[in-house]
Parts: sequence; C-alpha cells; structure tokens
Amino acid sequence: MSDPVPAAFERFRLDGRVALVTGASSGLGEAAARALASAGARVAVVARRLDRLEALAAEIGGQAVACDLLDDDQLDALVPTVAARLGPPEIVVNTAGHIIGGDRAEDEAPANIDQTLRLNLVAPFRVAQAAHPHMVAIGRGSVINVSSISGLVGIPGIPQASYAASKAGLSGLTVELAVQWAPQRIRVNTVAPGFFRSEITESLFEGERGSQWLRRNTPLPDVATADDLVGAISWLASDAARYVTGQTIVVDGGWTAR
Repeated sequence: MSDPVPAAFERFRLDGRVALVTGASSGLGEAAARALASAGARVAVVARRLDRLEALAAEIGGQAVACDLLDDDQLDALVPTVAARLGPPEIVVNTAGHIIGGDRAEDEAPANIDQTLRLNLVAPFRVAQAAHPHMVAIGRGSVINVSSISGLVGIPGIPQASYAASKAGLSGLTVELAVQWAPQRIRVNTVAPGFFRSEITESLFEGERGSQWLRRNTPLPDVATADDLVGAISWLASDAARYVTGQTIVVDGGWTAR
C-alpha cells in the first residue's frame, strides 16, 4: 500500500481531469504530458507524428490524437475529438511551436512569417477557444501557453523576428483571455522557457561555441532539460495555482535577470 499524498501536495493532484497537450511527440510537450499524467490527469497527446504519440499514450494511459495545427480542418476537429475519446478538456497546454525559416528580419519570406504566426499564436488561441465551452460547463479550467524568452528579450546571433513576435503575442493573448474568462474561473497563463536541451536545440548544446555561449549568458550553472519546466506547468494546471491568472512565468536559469 502506497503512502498517502502529503497534505501540502494534495492541491497539485489532477485526478480525473482531462488535459490536452499539443506538441507532445517530443521535448517540452512530451515532458508536460508525462508530468500531468503522473499527477492523475487523463492526457490527450497531440502532434503530427502519430507513431510517437501512440507510444507515449500507451506509457501514460492517455489518448493519441494526430493533428497538424496548420491545417484548419484538423484544428477544427481537435477538441471535439478529444472530448469524444477522453472527455471534455479542462486543462490545455499549448506547447507546439517552431521557428520557420530562421532568416534575418529583412529577409523573412511572407509565407514563413504567416506560418510562424499561425502555428505559434493563432493555433493556441483557437485551441483555447474550442476548449472554452467545455471549461465553462465544468466550472473551471486552466490554459497554459508555452512561450519563450524570445518574446521578452532579443537574442543576439539568433534571427527570429516573426517567432519573437508570435511569442510576445502569446503573453498579450494570455492577459486578455485571463480577464475575459476569469468570471468562469478559467485561468490563463504563459510559461516562458529559456534555452532547454531538446531536439530543436541539440546542435546548440552540442557545439563547443554554442555551449560556451549558453554558459556565459545563463547565471545558473546547470544545463536545463524539459523536466525543469514541467514543475511550473503542473503547478499552473492544478488548484495549487487557483488564484494565479494572466501571468507570464519565466523559467530561464536567470537569463533575463542579468
């Protein structure tokens, strides 16, 4: 028989709640899905790579839902599919995002700008919109947008104008939705990570020049992994953060504190 959960941790439990996590096939999204499931949530893991999703869903007892967030029809069907398969979602974690192109601002192609904004800003908004009536019916909800310190400060040497704009937009969207939806007890917050080791950033961490640059600019000496972010996400999803809304929580090892 396992020991009972200490009283101080009971408000972090998510037993019986349905969570939807986008970008869950790897990195921060996968770690967030695992963390929420370990706290008792039933998790719908969402991304394009169905094989990875199915393996993850089998491990955590969740539900895999393949979805290309840039496809309007698939995006429209996402929340109804989750509600039908798993139940109405009351936790949404918008993790999916990408830098498309990586060119300097003056050279960014209009198509790349459009795709970046649609994936990183418009899709999270639309997922939250679709989940909203379910949260209203339940009487509570938590939307957690995963942004970036790129939405708060410029990063020398990494051109990402449209990406930075999309991530700054998430913080603006967060405060507006937080105020509009507060009467329904729906909380909306953003988590802004710094540089975490993942598939996307592996080359930066592996190269000597990149790793030295990271060490010079990050006050905390540890290399951050996805597990260093999931504590904030788990907290914001739970009743432990019942009175927290409209905030951007920065998790960056002190990068923006310099």
